[in-house]
Amino acid sequence: MTTQDEVRKLAIDLEDKNAQEVVKWAISTYGSKVAISTSLQADSMVIIDMAIRIDKNVKVFTIDTGRLPQQTYDLIDKVRERYGIRISVYFPDSEEISQMVSKHGSNPFYRSVSLRLLCCSVRKVNPINHALEMEGIDVWMTGLRRTQVETRAQTPKLQIDSSHPGLTKINPLADWSYDQVWEYINSNDVPYNHLYDEGYTSIGCAPCTRPTESGESDRAGRWWWEKGIPKECGIHVGPAWGRTI
Repeated sequence: MTTQDEVRKLAIDLEDKNAQEVVKWAISTYGSKVAISTSLQADSMVIIDMAIRIDKNVKVFTIDTGRLPQQTYDLIDKVRERYGIRISVYFPDSEEISQMVSKHGSNPFYRSVSLRLLCCSVRKVNPINHALEMEGIDVWMTGLRRTQVETRAQTPKLQIDSSHPGLTKINPLADWSYDQVWEYINSNDVPYNHLYDEGYTSIGCAPCTRPTESGESDRAGRWWWEKGIPKECGIHVGPAWGRTI
C-alpha cells in the first residue's frame, strides 16, 4: 500500500470487519512487519490478547517515559509472564531529559501548555519515533478508539501514518466503546492496570493522570489542569490540534 487512495479503499473494506478480523488480517498480511504499540492501557491489552491468540511471535513494544506509575511497571512484568512474550521497551534520550530538566525543572508541564508539550515530546513522541524506526516494521497497531476523546472521533481502522513516511497505522478497536473494551477484558481474563479499579479511565505518566468523574470523557483525567486544550500528547494527534497523524 503506497497511496492514500489504496489505504482509503482498504479502510472501507475493514470498517465492516470486527476487531479480531482486523487483527488477524494485519498479522496474516504483514507478518513480522507489523507490531503492536502499547502503553499497557486497557485498549491495547485487548489487542495484545487478540494477537497472541493468532501469533505468539507478534512484536510488542512500549515506551517507558521514566514517569510511569508503579502499577504500569507491574503490568509489564505480568504481561510477559502471562503470555510468554517479549516486550521491547524504549526510553527517552538521557541527554534530552537532562537538558529539559536542567532548564525547566522536573515538573514543567504544570506551568504551561508549551512546556507540557515539550515534556511529552521528549518523553513520548521522540522515543516512539525511535522505536518505530528500530522495530523495522511497515505497520503498527494501536488502541485508538473514536469515543476516547473528540479529537479521535474520525479515527479509521486503517490509515497512512503521515508523521512516519512509509508506515501504516491500524486501529482495530476504532469503533469500540469503553464498555466493549471491559466486556472483552472480563470475559477473557485479560490482565489490566489496577489503577482502573481506582477510577482511572486513561493512564499515562503518574504526575499527569488522575481518576475521572462521572460524565467525563475517557481522557479527562489526562493533564486535567489544562482547560480547552485537546487531551493529546502529540503521538497520534499533533500540535496542529485536531489533525490526526
